[in-house]
Amino acid sequence: MNLDAIRAQFPPLAAGRAYLDNAAGGLLPARAIAAITDHLTRFGATNAMPGHLPGRDVLALKHRAREATALFLNANAEDVALGPSATALAFRLAAAFARLWGPGDEVILSGLEHEANASPWRELERVGVKVHVWHARQPEMHLHPDDLAALLSPRTRLVAVTAASNALGVRVDIPAVAAQVRAVGAWTVVDAVHAAPHAFPDVQAWGADFVTFSPYKVWGPHLGALWVSPVHRPHLPWPRLSFVPEGDITGLEHGTPQFELLAGWLGTLDYLRELGGHETLSRAALEAASARIAELEQPVAERLLSGLLNTPGVTVYGPHAMPGRVGTVAFRVEGEAPELTASRLSAEGVDVAAGHFYAVQPLTDLSLYPQGVVRASIAHYTSMEDVERLLAGL
Repeated sequence: MNLDAIRAQFPPLAAGRAYLDNAAGGLLPARAIAAITDHLTRFGATNAMPGHLPGRDVLALKHRAREATALFLNANAEDVALGPSATALAFRLAAAFARLWGPGDEVILSGLEHEANASPWRELERVGVKVHVWHARQPEMHLHPDDLAALLSPRTRLVAVTAASNALGVRVDIPAVAAQVRAVGAWTVVDAVHAAPHAFPDVQAWGADFVTFSPYKVWGPHLGALWVSPVHRPHLPWPRLSFVPEGDITGLEHGTPQFELLAGWLGTLDYLRELGGHETLSRAALEAASARIAELEQPVAERLLSGLLNTPGVTVYGPHAMPGRVGTVAFRVEGEAPELTASRLSAEGVDVAAGHFYAVQPLTDLSLYPQGVVRASIAHYTSMEDVERLLAGL
């Protein structure tokens, strides 16, 4: 599909606004919206019940959504949990860790984290776990392996790291970090929420122990997903309903699933299958879609970054070159609060975000918290015209 055909599949783009807040949530293709409507029309709030036909259909939907999400992660379905958000799933995982660790154990948080991959692990301080921060090196805010090495010890149990900063766009070499952490016998939990729309996760290649992402950042409905390594899944004591077997991933899925949103997520994955040029949904189809997305994003991201760097009165935070970053750029306009900049641009039909985006640690380290920054973030359907409208508005 060319860009015009892609954009035609996303109804909100017909409004004619330049949508540059994809880091907060993507737009949905028409078939995902239709799938949600069709599910509610057919089933309403029918639950997954094996005793009647509609209930069996809903149960089958749940299984399909888990299997398709596993394809997206290059994982096995029995290791994938779906829930209301990545944050909620992380807190449920933290409850299991709190039953394993205590005084004498240590956790390391990267200095690039969204609080969804920081606050749950800070909760472990309540049971005596010591928390360290692996700060990013300024000004470009890259994480350095030597700084991690100085923090790792035989007491380290977990290292939390993002695959890409949601505020600054900085990419992280996850396989290298996971290998460094594994060498001391610790586990790695990866926040792939911001990275996933730009390059689909591959848990087999990454070598991490736990990975989260949010389908709603990948043009699906508001859902979260968590992958747990099969090495650990059978042994983690997360709180669960009494009848759920120990190690069963559904024990992390507290309550009734949002079945209509699972249907919408399957609609999104079908769109990605088509984007990848395949007749059936498979890992190969999704890898092809991810490659096509990277191809579409590259020139737009390069123009966004170079344009902002060369706009008088604008300060860009994070890397000043595309290697090592995704198409998310944080900036400020001299003498103006980020919220005012974003409001003025929105009045001209250009929608960017302003604030700290729950990225407390990196923006604190840059002395930008709590007011934060202006953030422009692209997706594969972002046009060069959208970027030029932003630059002209500034």
